[in-house]
Amino acid sequence: MTKADIVERIHQKIGLSKKESAEVVESVFTVLKNTLESGEKIKIAGFGNFVVKQKADRRGRNPQTGDTITINARRILTFKPSQVLKSAINSEAK
Repeated sequence: MTKADIVERIHQKIGLSKKESAEVVESVFTVLKNTLESGEKIKIAGFGNFVVKQKADRRGRNPQTGDTITINARRILTFKPSQVLKSAINSEAK
């Protein structure tokens, strides 16, 4: 699913114009992005948690040369689905 698909579904379900739907979607994504950039956690009830975690420096290996390299510290984004979402996904798989 793409952002355009989300806009289309909001347009159909709520009845906002496509332009208004696009603005709503863009606003939500901007808030989510800014919140995660600041290092805050996002918890959406019935959906899941988005958390930014800090990864430390670690040793790695260049697969082409076999040389040992240092992989720099970085922040990563993790998502953990809620039990409600897991249940919904698993009930449809049957």
